[in-house]
Amino acid sequence: MPDETQNAIPAEAGTQGTQDKASTPEEFADIKAQLAEEQKAKSALEQAISEKDAKLAELETSLSEAKKASEAITATLKEARDQAVAKYLNIAKALNPIIPQDIIVGGTILEIDASIEKGKALVASVKQFLEAEALAAKVPAGAPTRSTISLEGMSPKEKIAYGIQQK
Repeated sequence: MPDETQNAIPAEAGTQGTQDKASTPEEFADIKAQLAEEQKAKSALEQAISEKDAKLAELETSLSEAKKASEAITATLKEARDQAVAKYLNIAKALNPIIPQDIIVGGTILEIDASIEKGKALVASVKQFLEAEALAAKVPAGAPTRSTISLEGMSPKEKIAYGIQQK
């Protein structure tokens, strides 16, 4: 056995003295123990890393499934919203028959409400215009009132004929 310990002793230790040779096997045992501890720590870390990798893969799978579920829910909600907006549009058209149907449009409830307000303003404007036009062209009912004929533009012969007709 002394040969094995001499082979394991560093070259520097052999040149220092007899005391160093005696402590060398102890140092070797300490180094072996330290190496064993480091290997245990390394295997524990490798195991922890593999556990973390497995947990990470599991979480990534869960995240992927959650994203798919979220996309499906979003699509369902969008479809339900579109149906609700379409029904609201039909109701809005039915409740506002005075507004032309092609004026009431929109992809959201707010857009539909805004188009209804624009339609109401347009109808009010047209109504006001038609009322003003009707007042301007108002014709009195019945025959016009009798008035005297203006004699200013008549010739003397016409004036005589008019006078004879009046009697």
